[in-house]
Amino acid sequence: MTTAKRWTSGLLAIALPALLLAAPAQAIVTAGSTPAALHSETDGDAAADRQAVSREIERFRSSSISISQAMAIAEGRHAGATTADVSFDGAAGVPVYRVKTLHNDRIWRHTINAATGEFVGGEAALPLAELDHEDRDNLAALGAIRHRLADAVQVAERAASGKAISGGLVRERGRLNFAIVVISGDDLKEVILEPPGARAR
Repeated sequence: MTTAKRWTSGLLAIALPALLLAAPAQAIVTAGSTPAALHSETDGDAAADRQAVSREIERFRSSSISISQAMAIAEGRHAGATTADVSFDGAAGVPVYRVKTLHNDRIWRHTINAATGEFVGGEAALPLAELDHEDRDNLAALGAIRHRLADAVQVAERAASGKAISGGLVRERGRLNFAIVVISGDDLKEVILEPPGARAR
């Protein structure tokens, strides 16, 4: 309960349906890429964009595995791993979660079946040394704070009264934040959470 209060004191929840439909690729910043849930299948047709987002949300709602379960499955692959980025991707034949975890100075990429929780394909690892300076700094800060993305997802889902569809890291004004996109009713909301002690050095 204390943790939730500390997190929600710095909470900013913004309804984003119009922004997501107008410019999906810029609607939320995550580590490395735009969440798959926000990708458009068309080139600028607003009605088609709305339909694509609606299809994505419907596939997400019919999935058996939650985003929290997908993170736990990915983190269980390597003892001590922590999730840096997660997103739902319903565009493929089988809906999946794409999860990036941090472990032993590497970013591990996992694809998890959203219906069964099984791994799809192999995992890929990228040494932190191959990332750009900003990404390395963000991931170093993630490793130093005691709060995890899984904690942020739980707080965001309570605050926005919905289910998270993606989450990742974003740095604003020298502070490392978690940015979580939550489906609440028919709306998409972005919840920004600043973990205590995440200020840049």
